[in-house]
Formats: sequence, C-alpha cells, structure tokens
Amino acid sequence: MFDQVMATLANEFSDVPDAAQITRILVRLLLAAILGGILGYEREQRGKAAGVRTHMLVAMGAALFVLVPHQAGMEVADLSRVMQGVIAGIGFLCAGAIIKNQSEEDVQGLTTAAGVWMTAAIGIACGLGRESTALISTLLALAILNTVPRLLGTDKPGGKNNGR
Repeated sequence: MFDQVMATLANEFSDVPDAAQITRILVRLLLAAILGGILGYEREQRGKAAGVRTHMLVAMGAALFVLVPHQAGMEVADLSRVMQGVIAGIGFLCAGAIIKNQSEEDVQGLTTAAGVWMTAAIGIACGLGRESTALISTLLALAILNTVPRLLGTDKPGGKNNGR
C-alpha cells in the first residue's frame, strides 16, 4: 500500500523531471512576480487600488497560463489562443478598475487598468522565457508612469487627470 502511494505521488510530480526544469519554472514565475510587483509598487505609492499584490498575482498568473501549456509542448498556434484568453480575461479584471463619475465627465482608473493589462503582458513574456523583453517592458512602463505625468504637469494635486 505504501509503495503504491509513493509511486502515485512520484508520478503526480513527474512534470518536472530535473533541476534544470525546476530552475526554469522558478526563474520565470519569480521574475514575473518581481516585475509585476515593481509596477504594482508604483501604483500603490500613488494610492491606487491595484497595488503590489494585485500586480504580482496578475503577472505570475499570466506567466503560469502560458508556461504550463508551453512545457506540455503545445504548438505556437494553439498557445496563441491561450494568450488570447488571458488577454481577454485580464480585460474583464481591468474593467472593474474603471469608474466614471455620474456628476462629472471624469473617468478614473484607466491608467491603473492599462497598467494591470501591461503587467499581464509582462507575465506572458516571462512565462514564454522572454525575460529580457519582460524587463525592458517593465522599465518602459515605469518610465511612462513616472515621466509622462511630470512632463504634462498632471502629477500635482489639481492637475489634469491628477496622474490617473
């Protein structure tokens, strides 16, 4: 009985055959979480609802959604359908971050929603093993989130859109 349980457990965990595969999984998921956390930290510092944990989970979840089928040997054409599903699903999550005030012509949360969407794309890049692309994208997104409001003068209280 014990041997059968141990053999079943060994078979259940056989999707990671060696240390190289474990390392690959860890690097991709950890990098996704870290890069997502960096963007989430920027949003949290600005007092936005979607902060560090949200961005980390979105990036890591997106990475996992493409990592597992990729590991299983899914063809690129089929993997593109998985990515389409992730992108559409994140769109629904982002829609919840957007608020339109009825009394004003003011829409809030667009930048946060776009940031979550970008975070999912970064997670997909990590999951596919495109670590350099993910890192460059994160740096560009940070530059946009930090530099553009300063250039437009919208990061000050009372400024247009108030950095939203």
